[in-house]
Amino acid sequence: MPTHEPDRRETGPSLERILGLIDPGTLDVVVAPRGTGVPVTDVVLHDPGEEREDDGARAAAGLILLAVGVEAASPEALDVLRAADRAGAAAVVMRPGARGPRAELVEAAGRGRTALLTRRPEQGWTEVLGRLRTALVHSAPAGTTGVAGLRPGDLSGLANTVAALVGGAITIEDPQSRVLAYSRLDHEPDPMRRLTILGQEVPRWRVDELRASGFFRTLWSTEDVVRLPADDRYAERLAIAVRHGSEVLGSIWAAADGRPLAEDAAAALRTAARAAVPHLSHHQTWGLAAARAREGAVHALLRGDVRSAREAGVTADRPYAVVVAEAYDGRGEEAYDGRGTSDGRGAGAPEGRGAGRAGRRVLDVLALQAAAYRPGCVTARSGRRLYVLVPAGDGEAGPARTLLASVRSVPRDVVLAGAGPVAAGPAGLPASREAAELVVRVLRERAARLPAGEVRSAVAAYDEVVPEATVLRLLDRVEPLWGSLAGPVHAMVEHDRVHGSAYGDSVTAYLDASCDTGTAARRLNVHPNTLRYRLRRARELFGVDPADPAVRLLAEIGLRIAARRSDRTGSP
Repeated sequence: MPTHEPDRRETGPSLERILGLIDPGTLDVVVAPRGTGVPVTDVVLHDPGEEREDDGARAAAGLILLAVGVEAASPEALDVLRAADRAGAAAVVMRPGARGPRAELVEAAGRGRTALLTRRPEQGWTEVLGRLRTALVHSAPAGTTGVAGLRPGDLSGLANTVAALVGGAITIEDPQSRVLAYSRLDHEPDPMRRLTILGQEVPRWRVDELRASGFFRTLWSTEDVVRLPADDRYAERLAIAVRHGSEVLGSIWAAADGRPLAEDAAAALRTAARAAVPHLSHHQTWGLAAARAREGAVHALLRGDVRSAREAGVTADRPYAVVVAEAYDGRGEEAYDGRGTSDGRGAGAPEGRGAGRAGRRVLDVLALQAAAYRPGCVTARSGRRLYVLVPAGDGEAGPARTLLASVRSVPRDVVLAGAGPVAAGPAGLPASREAAELVVRVLRERAARLPAGEVRSAVAAYDEVVPEATVLRLLDRVEPLWGSLAGPVHAMVEHDRVHGSAYGDSVTAYLDASCDTGTAARRLNVHPNTLRYRLRRARELFGVDPADPAVRLLAEIGLRIAARRSDRTGSP
């Protein structure tokens, strides 16, 4: 098989580098007669029907041609390959077809200069084009971007890096002014930054102001930094558009963050805008699809599939703690099925079982905060819960409390967060998840005992709630058996269910108050004599006597089980 040296007039990253930056399994190299070190200048769609003999011998020099509609097993595949070779293409990509490339095609490719590639059947042409072009952008020569060491699409890492350069707070936004990433909150943000982060977008009224003033027209029409002076409401801001050719991918905003911006902040933003191109392009092309796949891998890992660790972004030999944050809505507990949904319903479920609008918003904020909190944090959603895998380092409850800090100023959003024990490796993550979920259940039960207006966001680590968590574990085991039994407590609970009476509530309050009638009566908002009457009737009607140790134990168990069943069904 002949080999050829690359044409030195061709410049650009190598085919090997481009293929190394796209997801494995997207393309297969069938034949590369010059090796994969050949330079690539661009990626284009190729229509064989528009082929012209007079286009020139080097019309496609260095290009990767996507032969849309051409199957490697078809008769026209050989003509397409020969034309691409004459034009100097670096590679041509075809559909493999059911039988794969014909032997004649493979032999012809081996004698030529153009590499023959096939795309996997599950990959669409639009997706392949986007991934290759993004990889091409990301392969800019070293030194042209000024920011190195970030994986493609790591917008949070980019925001934190740029923040250090400009000496301020950074927000990366898409062209619709929606927040894609922001830098760590090292100082108290000004009101506009707080509103933007909490809402995940610039407030509409602010967008209207900037549009009416002509600010956006200037921002989108120049390649330089645009200054928004400080006023009596907000700190000074600098902004620059991020462009790929004539396409605007988004913008980077720098705000004074408790101190003046650095003198060379504008120059740093110009560098950042160049560095952001591959990351925003990656996000725009397949970042969202990759995020969904990564989230699925996180859920698989949390239910015990350690093979998913790498795809989930978890380092095998690094300790992690699982933090579970739940948008509290006053309803019952939520079952985790490990598929990114709750009760198999997910975000499309009605409010209260899935995540309502407010719940989705606060969880989105927490996910952004987790990404900015510490490199290596991995998140996944499940209904009205957010699961965060936090690299261990500052104690179990520290990460959860830090994540909650950004939403404490929004009183209508109540978040309950629990941190599980640190797991030494991926195999220990399911146990950490289960412990964190138990913490959330404990916090939920505490919240359920409070008047609605007094419920606040809460956070705890597992070792802070061990007794209550242990009771929950015991009740989980006892509940299946309890339903098959009968006795005084069963009779009282059934009477309450049928007649709407409140004997169970009275006994529960009495036991929770350590059998102190006065305290229990105040909690029930009734006169102590009323409570004494109810307790006497419970003893007369059902035989429920809190003075009897065995009955007291059964009442503690049975009434707790009845309460959790009521929470699940929504009925008394």
